[in-house]
Amino acid sequence: MQRPFERLAAQMQDILGDGGILKRVIQPGEGPLVPRDASVSVNLSGYLEYSDDPFETTNKLKHPRMMKLGRDVTLWGLEVGLLTMKKGELAHFLFKPKYAYGDMGCPPLIPSSATVFYEVHVIDFLDSAKVDEFFALSPEEQNDVPLATVLDVVNTQRFFGNRCFRQSRYEDAKDRYKQGVMLLENREVLREEEKSSVEAALVAVLLNLSLTYFRLERPTTSLKYGQRVLEMDPNNAKALYRCGQAYLELGDHEKAADFLTKAQIKMPFNKDINNLLLKLQESYSECLEKEKEMCSKMFANLKMSSRH
Repeated sequence: MQRPFERLAAQMQDILGDGGILKRVIQPGEGPLVPRDASVSVNLSGYLEYSDDPFETTNKLKHPRMMKLGRDVTLWGLEVGLLTMKKGELAHFLFKPKYAYGDMGCPPLIPSSATVFYEVHVIDFLDSAKVDEFFALSPEEQNDVPLATVLDVVNTQRFFGNRCFRQSRYEDAKDRYKQGVMLLENREVLREEEKSSVEAALVAVLLNLSLTYFRLERPTTSLKYGQRVLEMDPNNAKALYRCGQAYLELGDHEKAADFLTKAQIKMPFNKDINNLLLKLQESYSECLEKEKEMCSKMFANLKMSSRH
């Protein structure tokens, strides 16, 4: 009788020609292959032969795992296998010991000279080669790099930040955005069109930072970044909204109303703005009621004192 992995192998493709890495595509992906220096968001599970339970899995994690190729992937075969995959692809792999855990294995989970099976799903990837190369340069060398490269690096950092933000990893998102701001602020630009490109990129990252600090329950810092956007673009509706949001959180109803009303003029049908204006009205009414209650108690106490 054929062993389970032998039956699987008969349906798989030999990637390198030496039988060490076998692959079968279960669900095709789209677009280009994962590049060599990418950071890959992936779900995976590894199995030994005759075992129904994985010795390694990411399927129980709330968010897909993000791995930097060349650094976070410890299995040689898995690294090679990922480079054959596309975004959205689901594939099965068999890795012979040479491309897995070797002759020694990895006790107590992996026995010696074990062939392992992996199910791998590439959710997404970001090509971070430019980011790695850029940060390896000195500050002087960074300033000599073409602006288009700097903007690409900032955009990649912003994408990383957005991914962290969607996963509620706000501290990590903040760090990515702040790196982007630092790169843009350190860039020396002379031509007017370059200034416009840098400013547009800076506005986008500052808006992300403002929202991130708001989620971190730091409205004062959120307000600071919103105001920085308004210094460059006084009519930016998102920045007006962010400032109004921060002022409401800080309990300054008058300033919150001022910024939110200006934001509503720019975007009259925006649900977030209109809902926050309703919340502002409710909050203001509650404050008035509390003030009335406090005043009535004060007067009641004064009347009692005067009688005595």
